[in-house]
Amino acid sequence: MAKGNEIVLTGAPMGRYLEGTITGTPKPGTLMQVDVSEGLDGNGRCTYEVYTPGVDGNRRMIAVLLPDKLRGKTELDAYATGDHGFLYVPCPGDELNILYQSAAGTVTFGDLLIADNSTGLVIPTAGTPESEPFQALETQTTPAADLLIHVFHTGY
Repeated sequence: MAKGNEIVLTGAPMGRYLEGTITGTPKPGTLMQVDVSEGLDGNGRCTYEVYTPGVDGNRRMIAVLLPDKLRGKTELDAYATGDHGFLYVPCPGDELNILYQSAAGTVTFGDLLIADNSTGLVIPTAGTPESEPFQALETQTTPAADLLIHVFHTGY
């Protein structure tokens, strides 16, 4: 179960906050990447899409989608294509709540997690991924859909 109802849990986060245009309908806690097909928007900012590098666990900059608090949205409210969005690029050691893919099954405290291609959700490590950016800080035996899970960012 998530720790609280924020996405970034670290008291004094040292990562980078970003803004840009969102493509798709992702919820806060989803892992995002720069949409290179879009270039920069009218404000000189990137467009972000759900993490889709082609293979689970591929290495690239990961930004975690944050709620749009300026419009009164919470961690439960999805964005829509074209919305102005807010993201956080974590540093190693940052604690976060991120979305876990329920179909992936049980996750145990200490499990390393990878980003799932095309969903932007995390799943347990499988195969030989390039990157295992998160470590679970809780156990979930029957994860539900859209479950935020408490993690460390490993930096790897």
